[in-house]
Amino acid sequence: MGRSTSGLARSAALMFGALAFVAGSTTAAPASAQAPLINTYGGPVGFGSNMLPINDDGSSDPIDLTAAFPGGLNFFGGPYTQVWVNNNGNITFSGPVFNYTPTPFPVADRPMIAPYWGDVDTRGGGTPNNNGVFYHLEPGRMVATWHNVGYYSSNDDRKMDFQLILTNSLDCRAGDFDVEFRYNRCEWTTGDASGGSGGLGGTPAQAGFDAGNSMDFVEIRGSRTMAILDVCTTSNVGIPGVWRFSVRGGEVSCPGTGEVCDTGMMGACGVGVTQCVGRDVVCSPVGTMSAERCNGTDDDCDGSTDEGGDLCSTAGDICVRGSCVPPCFEGGCGEGESCNADGICVESACVDVTCPEGQRCRGGSCVGACDGIVCPHNQQCVAGRCTDLCDVLTCPDGELCVDGACVAQCPCRECDAGQTCLADGSCIDSACDIVTCDPGFYCEAGECRDACAGAVCPEGQRCQAGDCVDGPAPMADAGVPPGTGDGGAPPPPPGIDGGGMEDTDGGVDRRPPARGDPGCNCRAAGRDRAPSLAWLLAPLAFVLWRRRGAR
Repeated sequence: MGRSTSGLARSAALMFGALAFVAGSTTAAPASAQAPLINTYGGPVGFGSNMLPINDDGSSDPIDLTAAFPGGLNFFGGPYTQVWVNNNGNITFSGPVFNYTPTPFPVADRPMIAPYWGDVDTRGGGTPNNNGVFYHLEPGRMVATWHNVGYYSSNDDRKMDFQLILTNSLDCRAGDFDVEFRYNRCEWTTGDASGGSGGLGGTPAQAGFDAGNSMDFVEIRGSRTMAILDVCTTSNVGIPGVWRFSVRGGEVSCPGTGEVCDTGMMGACGVGVTQCVGRDVVCSPVGTMSAERCNGTDDDCDGSTDEGGDLCSTAGDICVRGSCVPPCFEGGCGEGESCNADGICVESACVDVTCPEGQRCRGGSCVGACDGIVCPHNQQCVAGRCTDLCDVLTCPDGELCVDGACVAQCPCRECDAGQTCLADGSCIDSACDIVTCDPGFYCEAGECRDACAGAVCPEGQRCQAGDCVDGPAPMADAGVPPGTGDGGAPPPPPGIDGGGMEDTDGGVDRRPPARGDPGCNCRAAGRDRAPSLAWLLAPLAFVLWRRRGAR
């Protein structure tokens, strides 16, 4: 449709107030393609057989959602059973929207999901198949695609290529769904009638969600600035050009937790993990400062690494580059070691190797502070220390923390074969359903097992009752100090008996108990059970990221 400053669309835009914003330069290089659009939905170019007519500021007729989502979609209310695809880069649930200049969220009476709300104009050049708006519905999914679209007024020298995918969630609650924005080509921000020139300047496009209640909204960073072009090269899930969100109970949440992040603090205190707080992803520290250890990490978060004396458990050793090594002696160094320029015995392969902060040399290569550390059961190594990330993470309703990440509770997700769904939403081995283990032990296949079995703690720590704690490693005779006799000595605490051998990391090299030997006194106790359904727990892995060292 045409427009002028006195037209209906122009008046509607002015109702929300005049906007004036010019960010950065008035020119910008086109962003290269990042995320390919999914084109397996049929139709002339694979984006579906439904297409908006060539237009400016138009919308689709109301689209019945029940073919894809029988119960509708719960988006800050509802459930909504119909939707409108609007030419200007968004979909709405309460009626069509013709506004071409994006109004800052939140806006009343306009529930909207906007991958790129800007002044799209498909009248200029190209063909309908290469400058058009498509949509497609199938069971459990709706896809809307703005394929190589131009901007007002009938310009096609710069193009935008982006896609919105709504997918039914596998969770229990009806109406829950997942949202994905995909950006393949990002070249313009603004139409001529929104103060733009050559597709840039003026009031740039906006991306995100608006509840339509004048209160709740989610906005992608860079909206209504030139930085909105960065959606092609940035992401909230680590895939350039892909942005994912979850809508649970009608509200938008962030996509996941448990990724290593930087808190901005010094040393080990700078290492955190991501978690959802409302709709935002925040970086939560995995722990507080601790006593300095010889590991190449600033443990006490004071900006210095491995400083101070008495960092090594072996008398005479010196902490050098994150490892405890002996000084050179008259006869030279031990087998496989050489005396370096500082008079220190080091691995021969490491004599000429200098590692960055937070790393140390082993076998001629720089390794991280967690290399060689095996944490006790249900713990992960971060910045050279073992911690249970589930003590840090706060999961949203309907989820619980497993192995340092938030996952859906059963029975909304199936447990593995041979597992039982408990009333708290967790999955356990069916044989462990009525077994309660002592602290420091865990149940596997109906038997209580030592959480310290196989653990190799950081230098200067030992595994005790399922945790790495400060102190020397136990002696090879099951931890009984010499001279105490063999009849009256109290047994060591659970988790440190069994004949550990001290290793070079100060941890304990342990062999797991034989499978037929529970290794503890187990007690049978009843537990409440939810109906037993299977859910598939995805394997979770925690990968150590860059560690902050001295500044």
